[in-house]
Amino acid sequence: MAEHADEVKAAESLLDKVPDKIHGHDSSSALPPSEAVRDKGIGGGYSASLKSKVNRLFGREKPVHHVFGGGRAADIFLWRDKKVSAGVLIALTIIWVFFECFEYHLLTLVSHLLIIGIAMLFLWSHASTFIKKSPPHIPQVQIPEKPVLQIASAITSEINRALVIVREIASGKDLKQFLSVIAGLWVVSILGKYYNFLTLVYIVVVLLFTLPVFYEKYDDQVDAVAEKVLIEIKKQYAVFDAKVLSKIPRGQTKAKKF
Repeated sequence: MAEHADEVKAAESLLDKVPDKIHGHDSSSALPPSEAVRDKGIGGGYSASLKSKVNRLFGREKPVHHVFGGGRAADIFLWRDKKVSAGVLIALTIIWVFFECFEYHLLTLVSHLLIIGIAMLFLWSHASTFIKKSPPHIPQVQIPEKPVLQIASAITSEINRALVIVREIASGKDLKQFLSVIAGLWVVSILGKYYNFLTLVYIVVVLLFTLPVFYEKYDDQVDAVAEKVLIEIKKQYAVFDAKVLSKIPRGQTKAKKF
């Protein structure tokens, strides 16, 4: 009888645990997949792995701010300080309007500014006796030697690096890169027929003030679209390579005899 009573108690405790098991399973299954993953403590790693699979534009691995150098120029282009960025863009726009719309020339502008400055200094120096004020003091310009040498060294290294890149492209070892550069220069030459140099520079400046901040805000969407575009370009290049480039005869290298 005692053994039968123990068996009945064990069966009752097992039946009591069954609803708890069912309720616990329902609560976990009722969660959405993302919530269930987050509940397991691996949601952050899962989303991070998904983001790591996205190919960044131009192979970018750092934030856009670091790509632009992470200094004052990056803050201006990415509108970290809106007043400074707006002021720089407005000043460049005024300069472009002066030279392009009003057809001002650089030499004419510099001459007019010098005329105004010299005339004001002349009037101030002769009127100082009447207004009992000292004549204007023209400061001396002193440029430290070390920063100038550093800037010259940096410019020299960049020029040498550009010449190395030009030499590699002109060698024709990478035919795809060679054709891309030729196509880009051809597009620039076409744009040069319709716009002068100053207008092209102003367009580039406006793009620098708009595209990076837009990309920084919508980088995931832009990267997804750019990846699809690059895949399509690679497909078209493969077709062009099979139909045209592969049929271009190339010189055969003769084996050297020893």
